[in-house]
Amino acid sequence: MSRSNKVVVPTCKAALNQMKYEIAAEFGLMNGGYANGSADTEFAGELGAAGSSGGNSVHWSTLSTRQAGSVGGEITKRLVSQAESVLNGYQLQ
Repeated sequence: MSRSNKVVVPTCKAALNQMKYEIAAEFGLMNGGYANGSADTEFAGELGAAGSSGGNSVHWSTLSTRQAGSVGGEITKRLVSQAESVLNGYQLQ
């Protein structure tokens, strides 16, 4: 079975990117390069201004595999939770 990173719903790409940066901010891994430094995340103020060149900003290529994987794992966890919430409203037969 082959694996691919093909985007199934292209219109969701921006929302997934936003989720990625919000989670990275929560984990203290805020990348200042998002959207030319204009990342709008709920936690950016706590971690320093998004797009700042100092301190709390890191480049994605400097993250360890574990750090990057934790962001991806949290995205998956949240997406599954959202899907379960939606499906919980339906009685599947």
